[in-house]
Amino acid sequence: MASPQPSALSPAVTPTRARYGVLGFTLGLMAVAYLDRVCIATAAPAIKADLGLSDAQMGYVFSAFTTAYALFEVPSGWLADRFGARLMLARIVVWWSAMTAATGAAVGFWSLVGIRFLFGMGEAGALPSIARAFGRWLPARESGRAFGLAVMAGALGGALTQPLVVAMLERIHWRHSFVIFGMTGTVWVVAWLWWFRDDPHSHPSVNEAELRLIGSDPPAPHAAVPWRALRRNRTMGAVCLMYMSAIYGWYFYLTWLPTYLLRARGFDLHQTGWLAALPLLSIAFGVLFGGWVSDPLVRRWGVRAGRRAPALVGLPLAAAAVIGAVLTPQPLLAALLLAAAAGCAAMCVAPAWAVCLELGGRHAGVVTGTMNMFGNIGGALSPVVTGLCLQWWSSWNMPLVTVAAFYGVAAACWLLIDPEEKLQGVG
Repeated sequence: MASPQPSALSPAVTPTRARYGVLGFTLGLMAVAYLDRVCIATAAPAIKADLGLSDAQMGYVFSAFTTAYALFEVPSGWLADRFGARLMLARIVVWWSAMTAATGAAVGFWSLVGIRFLFGMGEAGALPSIARAFGRWLPARESGRAFGLAVMAGALGGALTQPLVVAMLERIHWRHSFVIFGMTGTVWVVAWLWWFRDDPHSHPSVNEAELRLIGSDPPAPHAAVPWRALRRNRTMGAVCLMYMSAIYGWYFYLTWLPTYLLRARGFDLHQTGWLAALPLLSIAFGVLFGGWVSDPLVRRWGVRAGRRAPALVGLPLAAAAVIGAVLTPQPLLAALLLAAAAGCAAMCVAPAWAVCLELGGRHAGVVTGTMNMFGNIGGALSPVVTGLCLQWWSSWNMPLVTVAAFYGVAAACWLLIDPEEKLQGVG
């Protein structure tokens, strides 16, 4: 009997690797997202001086983006479930690129608030759309690591932004820097629309072996969202409160940290650019580490303990590091402690997104959007609280103490999160 030709066997035996193309696109997306999102924090002192803004007004400017992001997160997640990640992410990147460029055209407080609100409205749904793409393209056992890599890429993009903006501000006006950053998403959109397909079954680079590895079902009619089950699910409530508390601290680093380093700790602009990048580098490592260890811990200890463990270690350490930064008189040590706190807290992020995929199934966009909506409510609250504390008490200690307190709340919430408690009516 003649043996089969290797060429006839290889497509069925060896899975193709097209799913890693999806991961690569999402890493690029997150890097550009944080590049555009973080540049305003480093440029904030120049913007305040040029437009004559107070600390409280700058806090509202920071919060305008995050408030809109929170309000439109669930509708955008539903649209990703309904119409797919391909069109949603293309629309999101085009919109946020235009609003980044428009930030440079602001002429005062209200125009800047309006532009940043529209920016947040347009970017809402990016991570739920990525979750939808991961749910269709990646095996469940790889979801924690994939989210870790994606959010890591965003943090690295934000870290690169800090010294880059400092260098740009020495050569061009802050308005021109926003126009340049706004142009970065165009190439990504063109390549994404050309390559990506919502259904891996229709992608020419995917073979049957990879489809079996992914475990992706053929497309089915979009089912009604089980809103009642979503509201009543205890784990969903704990996830939302947890993420709101964790992201409250995250947004201090994205918004007020450069100003804190300049005014409270006495660093110059060059030092601030590099030191403000450290928490984002730390976040990148923390997110990657949390996602990387969570998946093998799930296989060893089960999904409940495996998803909880990184957060129950990282969040208490983060709270302690923030309190250490408040108490130390050493400026450099305070900056390093805040960077360590950011990384420790970020260990909970990738497991949280993996939990939402496990809870949500085909409704992953809505479930992740709900969690991220609450996260951005915390993110919107953080810069406002900081600005008001500076206006009322001229103190940097109180905002940092609130960050530590919210980290403690987030840790407590993880004790109530059970990824096995799936929503009723979700398959």
